Amino acid sequence: MVKGQGNVVAQNKKAHHDYTIVETIEAGIVLTGTEIKSVRAARITLKDGYAQIKNGEAWLINVHITPYDQGNIWNQDPDRTRKLLLKKREIEKISNELKGTGMTLVPLKVYLKDGFAKVLLGLAKGKHDYDKRESIKRREQNRDIARQLKNYNSR
Repeated sequence: MVKGQGNVVAQNKKAHHDYTIVETIEAGIVLTGTEIKSVRAARITLKDGYAQIKNGEAWLINVHITPYDQGNIWNQDPDRTRKLLLKKREIEKISNELKGTGMTLVPLKVYLKDGFAKVLLGLAKGKHDYDKRESIKRREQNRDIARQLKNYNSR
């Protein structure tokens, strides 16, 4: 689907380490006024977050948005469940892909696009420890090759 573009506010760096990302989906987030101000100030954490489909609606769970400093009584619970804005056919497609396949929805990054907060969700499959080691090994090999090419070209 659509790749995330815009002013990136937060990224989930561990997601690519812990999961194999199969597909990405862009979704809007329903936020209150003080929450969007905190997001614009980059005070959001995606580390333990995930998304879930419940009753035909998509929800973003366990994403921490730090309360806005000047928000006083209007601040919401920082870890509350937030609704995601997706089209019905997108929700149905995701729901079908999540059924019994060991897949999960992980927030990869939050960004601002035309003034609206968007989240890039990744349809992901969990990696085993040996898969993680293989990824690290491959990354180190690519770095070594790039380093050797750089040294060779600088002669």
